[in-house]
Amino acid sequence: MPEVPRSIRHDAGFVEVADRCWVARFEFLDVNVGLVGGDHGLLVVDTHASEVAARRVVEQVRALGVGDVVAVANTHKHFDHTFGNVVFLEEYAGAGGPPVYAHDSVPDDLARSAPALQQEARDDDSRPEHADVAATRVVAPTHTFSSARAVDLGDRLVELVHPGRGHTAGDVVARVPDADVMFAGDLVEESALRSGVPGFGDDCFPMEWPSALDLVIQMLGEDAVVVPGHGLPVSKDFVQEQRSAVGVVAETIRDLASRGVPVGDALDAADWPYPKEELRHAVARGYAQLPRSARSLPLL
Repeated sequence: MPEVPRSIRHDAGFVEVADRCWVARFEFLDVNVGLVGGDHGLLVVDTHASEVAARRVVEQVRALGVGDVVAVANTHKHFDHTFGNVVFLEEYAGAGGPPVYAHDSVPDDLARSAPALQQEARDDDSRPEHADVAATRVVAPTHTFSSARAVDLGDRLVELVHPGRGHTAGDVVARVPDADVMFAGDLVEESALRSGVPGFGDDCFPMEWPSALDLVIQMLGEDAVVVPGHGLPVSKDFVQEQRSAVGVVAETIRDLASRGVPVGDALDAADWPYPKEELRHAVARGYAQLPRSARSLPLL
């Protein structure tokens, strides 16, 4: 097995992190694109944030010279992981194009969120990539599943698993059992862009995220390589530590709500494992997602 690089430079092409498992790390949003090779071809994990960005990914796949793309997986609905879908369908159009796999929730969620996201990108000229995001033809995954799907690459299977809701409703991890590699999407966060804080956005499920990570951890060997959606590959120990912190967020929300602390006061009412300004959505959604029986009337 290749030694896992301690540093993968942005925009430097695909780097092998285990037997025929590669990752390319891109400067824009510090996003990763994964690649898994087998006798039948390549599986791409996530397609980057625009058509322009995805064409660069295709160039790098071809430069690697290890085969053609025969399947694509989206780890969740967000634009930086799905907006390149159309390029892979067009560039590898033989036999109708490669299947693009994702969780059942992704097509509808993507259709609902994409127009506003593209308008926001159109209005924000702080980075040149935003114009590319705004101009992208958004194409939904073509093949969806509720819990798990195996992708046959000939001499190896890649397991696509929905371990539960966390970062979004439709998080999927791609596990390569024979190499003990997992492409974890944004269920795991390493990137310095966010100081390693998981993405508790306005579509997260903070109360369910810990249990999703519990299942992820169960699928990892002791020497597993875990590729997050953003940042450098990490170890099983890293994932366990992040699960503990995500669990503290969930239990703190549960405790505050059970004691009747109003949601508007919650961020200032406890110590958190992450900067409280990163947890605004987590607290609001956590309170909303708790059953009534877990909440008390606000303390006077």
